Amino acid sequence: MERASKKEYTVSQVNRYLARMMQEDFFLSHLTVSGEISNLKMHPSGHIYFTLKDQASQLSGIMFAGKRAGLGFRLENGMKVLCTGRIGLYEQGGSYQIYADSFRLAGQGDLYLRFEALKKELMEMGLFDPMYKKPIPKYARRIGVVTASSGAAVRDIVQIARRRNPFVEITLFPALVQGEGAVASIVRGIERLDKLGLDALIVGRGGGSIEDLWAFNEEAVAKAIFDAETPIISAVGHETDTTIADFVADLRAPTPSAAAELAVFDYMQFVDDLSSYTYSFHERIEKKILFLRQRLKEKELKFSVLHPKAILQGKQHRLLDLQNRLQNQMGKALQSAKENLQDYGNFAKLMERRLSEDKARLSRYQSFPHLMEEKLLKARHSLTVYQDFPRFMEEKLAENRHRMQLLSEQFDALSPLRLLSNGYSYVRDEEGRRVSSAGKLTKGELLELHFSDGSAKARVEEIESKSGQINRWHS
Repeated sequence: MERASKKEYTVSQVNRYLARMMQEDFFLSHLTVSGEISNLKMHPSGHIYFTLKDQASQLSGIMFAGKRAGLGFRLENGMKVLCTGRIGLYEQGGSYQIYADSFRLAGQGDLYLRFEALKKELMEMGLFDPMYKKPIPKYARRIGVVTASSGAAVRDIVQIARRRNPFVEITLFPALVQGEGAVASIVRGIERLDKLGLDALIVGRGGGSIEDLWAFNEEAVAKAIFDAETPIISAVGHETDTTIADFVADLRAPTPSAAAELAVFDYMQFVDDLSSYTYSFHERIEKKILFLRQRLKEKELKFSVLHPKAILQGKQHRLLDLQNRLQNQMGKALQSAKENLQDYGNFAKLMERRLSEDKARLSRYQSFPHLMEEKLLKARHSLTVYQDFPRFMEEKLAENRHRMQLLSEQFDALSPLRLLSNGYSYVRDEEGRRVSSAGKLTKGELLELHFSDGSAKARVEEIESKSGQINRWHS
């Protein structure tokens, strides 16, 4: 006989029931679970999803974004933690998980809290302030090392230092780096090597657990590093290990090997750089000398141009040029004066002949020809003097101009035009030359007669000389 069927429940009802039971359970509402973090996922919303596991089981978990404010360190996979929260059921998935309120490091939690507390205290004291950091010398020759006398750390430091610079001097203080007495030994090593006037110190050790490295998290070591006059490079553990000494030191190296790289300069590279600098220095010096020589030449040239002697020479050349130009102008003026005087001389001869012919009519001017002759003689004499003394030409020319002005006024009284107006005429041949004698004419020659009011052309038909021969010519 079949058993009577019981009441049926949906999945949602079952999950809701279980969720309520877990919420009401005092034990599950607040407990701390120890385990190793795995499957860690930081969601963009701020929630942290993770799994806590041990050797036999695992438990899913979540920390909501609002709870992260109390998280004092960064969660990482493989980290052993103590997770405090409540166990609840995720109804939609039908799985239970822990809703974390806080995390503490398991086993090492107390050391971590001590580390954070000392770090905060020393930071407030200013021991980490960059203003107190001393620069590591670029070309250190004497290096001090505070570490264990045996172990990989000291071997790596010495090997790398010798490889980079075989001439570097290394002074080792064999210190205890873990266990009882390690703090005092490290402090003593820093203080002793600091008094030797070395270029830099390396303080550190190889990798290990947080307990092994703890001596470098003590306040005494931190203050010894801070008080040292010598620049200090910390080299504690591996790159992922961080100690208080790293924050106080002038420079942190991720490993002891890296500390040797930072402290000791590469000698071969130094030699190469020195050769390059020497070549560059000589090249720059040569360019500088060449440039300065060029500048000196420019200054000398400029000085030679602006020197008073050069300026005076330039003025002298200018004066000579002006003198030459003056002499040329005076020569031209003298030549022009000669030509003018020649014309005046010819004209005077003509006037003398005219005056001789009209002597009776111009009796009141009997004394004038004598005066004119005297003036012309003086002019000829002056001309001879000017030829012999060119430097007085300008003065003489002025005097002659004045005299010629007087002569011109006197000549004007006997000007040919005036003579022409009195019934005389002026005769030129076909080539425009003056005709002053009947003996120079030829029969049939064309002449030009100039009167006071015009001119006329005539042809010679007859020529009558003083002997009485008559030549007729018509216009």
